[in-house]
Amino acid sequence: MKTVLIERYGEPAEVVRCAEVAPPGAPGPGEVLFDVLAFPINPADLWFCRGSYRLRPPLPATPGAECLGRVAAVGPGVTDLAVGDHVINLLRENWTQQRLVPATELVRVPPDIDPLQAAMLRINPPTAAVLIDDFAELAPGDWLVQNTANSSVGRWVVRLAAERGLRTVNIVRRPESGEALRALGADACVVDGPDLAARVAEATGNTPIRLGIDALGGTGTGRLAGCIADDATLVTYGSMSGEDPVIPRGELIYRGIHLTGCMLGRRLAKRDAAAVRDLYARLAAMLAEQRITLPVRAVYPIEEIARAVAHADEGAREGKILVTPNGPVASGGDTPR
Repeated sequence: MKTVLIERYGEPAEVVRCAEVAPPGAPGPGEVLFDVLAFPINPADLWFCRGSYRLRPPLPATPGAECLGRVAAVGPGVTDLAVGDHVINLLRENWTQQRLVPATELVRVPPDIDPLQAAMLRINPPTAAVLIDDFAELAPGDWLVQNTANSSVGRWVVRLAAERGLRTVNIVRRPESGEALRALGADACVVDGPDLAARVAEATGNTPIRLGIDALGGTGTGRLAGCIADDATLVTYGSMSGEDPVIPRGELIYRGIHLTGCMLGRRLAKRDAAAVRDLYARLAAMLAEQRITLPVRAVYPIEEIARAVAHADEGAREGKILVTPNGPVASGGDTPR
């Protein structure tokens, strides 16, 4: 079968290759074999290929933090999954055609979800959910503010906040990015810049904002801090700038801003298995009902993984790059270009 390998760390398009490897074999007790229908290429996957991600396994290694699979076989003792079920895998190494994993690491999703949308379910949607749920006690009508608002997590934050009656200020790089966010329920969109705090205050009518969500890093973190109220929480979950957060010490000392971080795995580990599955069920239902749909920039076969990775590494345009390792799937995704 085909799988993606990296045998050295470096520029992603230069180090990934599609290799032929032995298939995983039949499932044993408590195991499930599934075909990978689609996987997205996330920024963390690119960092993994560069060797700059928090996980740096021995090489050769297979990247891939998430995927959508279709169950091909179940082992003895597996009663909650059946052949044909669609699943997301909570384990890594998903840039491949088949996986063999413990059934406990799989979450069933409705088969009527667009496969490309379902392939993006594991990481960004629950990240958005825990960002909203875990760091501030917000009531309907309260505001939150986020940068990198047009990212996948940012779009989920907008939609989830709207469904809870929360109001969002969304910081974007270009004015035209606000149109898609408003369609999801964004209350205000503001272009980033040195006078950001004043323009956010104007957009909210000077209403205190008790939660800021940062994925830009660098001085963008400090600009975001200037938008939130004294003693509010600023949570950072990524760094699209590639820089560590930079925040004036006065925001921490004189205004009491609480700066903290969010890693999805740590947040989910604080929940029991039933709560985690309930969270994914709620998010999957939103996809099945098309209450949110994320843009897809292009879809590639696994044989063109280097081209797909190069396309994802461009990073400037909207939409996710996905790969369908077992052939095309029925969806609304574009073909490669």
